[in-house]
Amino acid sequence: MLETLHAGKEKVCNQLRKRTVKNFMDILILSELAKAPMSGYDVITSIFERFNFLPSSGTVYSLLYALEREGLIRGEWSGRRRIYLLTSKGEEMVEMTMMSHAGIESVMTKIFGDGFP
Repeated sequence: MLETLHAGKEKVCNQLRKRTVKNFMDILILSELAKAPMSGYDVITSIFERFNFLPSSGTVYSLLYALEREGLIRGEWSGRRRIYLLTSKGEEMVEMTMMSHAGIESVMTKIFGDGFP
């Protein structure tokens, strides 16, 4: 019985992690690019390593193109790879997002209660 509850809790946690990563994928991409320029493949790999979630290449590349159209990132060819870099507008967005950390945490606490890690 206890094992079943634990497995159920783990499944729910994995689903929530996956939903959260999907919902914040644009912000995750910007924060990864704030660390260093990356290719789309590098972004996918980084998200997988950090969150144990493998986003589809279609999802990541469509977001990269959207972020580029919005002027938040810039893509440059490096041989056969397209490398993405933050623009100054993208850097401002990352800074504003990081400053909103407390507000995001407050919303999560309201949703999940004080027991949310």
